[in-house]
Parts: sequence; structure tokens; C-alpha cells
Amino acid sequence: MTSRSTSLSILAAIAAAAALYLGQEVFVPIALGLMVTALVRPLVQLLSRIGVPDAIGATLVTIGILGLLVAGGYFLAGPLKGWVREAPQTLSAARGKIAKLRKPIKQVSQAVEKAKEEVTGAGQGKKGQENQKAQAPSAEGGGFISPVVGRVFATTTGILSTLLQTIVILFVVLATGDLLSRKLALLMPPQKKGTREETVAEAESVVRRYLVVTLLLSGGQAVVVALVFMALGMPSPILWGVLTFLLECLPYIGALIMVGLITVASFAAFDTLGQIVLPPLAYITISSIQNNLVSPFAYGSGLRLNPLAVLIIVIIGWFLWGPAGAFVAVPLLAVAKVFAERSSGSSPLAEVLSD
Repeated sequence: MTSRSTSLSILAAIAAAAALYLGQEVFVPIALGLMVTALVRPLVQLLSRIGVPDAIGATLVTIGILGLLVAGGYFLAGPLKGWVREAPQTLSAARGKIAKLRKPIKQVSQAVEKAKEEVTGAGQGKKGQENQKAQAPSAEGGGFISPVVGRVFATTTGILSTLLQTIVILFVVLATGDLLSRKLALLMPPQKKGTREETVAEAESVVRRYLVVTLLLSGGQAVVVALVFMALGMPSPILWGVLTFLLECLPYIGALIMVGLITVASFAAFDTLGQIVLPPLAYITISSIQNNLVSPFAYGSGLRLNPLAVLIIVIIGWFLWGPAGAFVAVPLLAVAKVFAERSSGSSPLAEVLSD
């Protein structure tokens, strides 16, 4: 009986993951819309206290968010166009310098191979392979950039569509006041700690606090990165700060992407090995200080989750929904912890998710 229930649970989890993956065009805007709603609902409630109806307050907040997005896009359009325009030259320069660094290693490797061939007498069979390898770089040339750039532009329509749906969901949920919260409370089982309405309110509060703290930490780290890169002579330090702000909202994965991008840009921008390694090392140092010293204090005990559980859920979220999945994974995990703690006095799930 236990093995059967375990098998059914595994099948249910696989079916749920498949549904989330196949229905990401529907679920991603809903998840993002609810998260942004939790973030900005206090603004609508503040307007309501001074006599502004929820529908008008929701309209004002939504217009404000759209204004911020349009302003951010306007100011970033120029630098991003420059980056896209210079991407082929940047990657080509980085590839050339990496090839120079690899040359001594390649020479040693060739010397070892040659010695081995002289000992074993297997030199004839590998000449054709070496000729093919020597011709391989010419085939790489300009064919690498086009698919990458094409893929980036191909996703623009999907991003705009998701953004539009998110804004619509945000407006509808805000304009209806606490209707969604009350309906969710009705669907929940009786709680052992507090009422169902209090559970929903606490879950929304946890999401709001996570988003506020994450945005503040990412913004602070972005400023530090921009200043440090400016001192190191890194090109476009302001844009690197903006990328830091955006990607640091993705736990673990964002930092890895940033280190990779910074490393490539460093190879293209600088000539000496010391100058090349300084920007990625500086970023790793700043990120490590933020994650190990600042973040635990800023998030507090209420948002402390099992790091292994966070890593697993972020990877799963990235696999299912891409960057949006990695972004919403941790808040959803925190909400699951709140529901587990309130639904049972000693929930195994709450114990697993706790730090």
C-alpha cells in the first residue's frame, strides 16, 4: 500500500510538471501577476484609506508600473543596441585572446601526442584528423552569432505577450480588492494555526517581503558593481550594474550568467591576464559578501529556507519556465512553507523547507 501511494505520488508529480511545462504561456503570467500584486497591493490599500476606490487605485498603480517599464526600456535601448551591434566583434576578440592563452597548453599537448605517436607508431592515422581540426575554426566564424541574435529577437514577442498578460492580471486582481484572497481562503482546509484568511495574508506578506528585500539587495549590489567596474576601466559600467540588478533576482543562476558574461567581456576589453581576471573576481567577491553576510541579516528568520531545497526548486523552475520560473521559485517555496506550518502543528514539509 505504501509503495502504491509512493508510485501514485511520483506519477502525480510528473504529470504536474508536464502540465506546468506545457502550459507555461498560461501559468507564467498568472504567477508573475500574483507576485507583483503582492508587492504593490499596499499602495492600493493606502489609496483606499484616503477614499480612492480600488478600481481607480489599481488603475493609477498599473499606469505607474507601465511608466517605469517604458522609462527603463527607453534609457536602456541605446546601450543595449550598442551591445548587440558590437557583440560579433566582442566575441571575436575574446575568442582570439582565449586562443592565445590556450596556445602554450596546445603546444604541450601536441608534443605529448607526438612523443606517444613516435613510441606507438600511430602517427599516420591521425594526420587526417589534425587537418580537419585545423580547418574547423574557419567553419565556426560568423555562423555562431546569427543563431544567438536570432533567438534573442525571436523571444521578444513572447516576452511582450507575457508582460501584457501580467499587467492585465495585476490590474484585475488589484481592482477587485481582496476578492481573490477571500476565495482562496474558502478553498483551503481548516487551519491548526490561525484562520484561513490569516494564512493567505501571511503568505502574501512573505512574498512581498521577499520581493522587497531581493530588489533592494540587487539594487545595492548593482550600484557597487557599477562603481567597481568604473574603477577597473570596464566598458559600460552602468549597463553592467543594470544587468546585475536584473540577474541577481535569479538565485544561483543569475550569478553564474553574470560571471560568464563578465569573463567574456573582460577578454575582449583587456590585454593582460591580470586585467582580465580582475572584473570576474571582483564580481564573485561582491556577490559572496552579499549572499553570505548581507542576505541572511536582510531576509531575517521568517524567510530562511533550506539552501538545498532552494537550489533544487530554482533548477526545476528554470527547466519548466526559464528565467521566470527561477524568479518565482523561491517565493512559491516560501508560500508552501507558510501553508505547511499553518495546516499542521508539526508538518514534515515545513521541517524539510526550514533552514
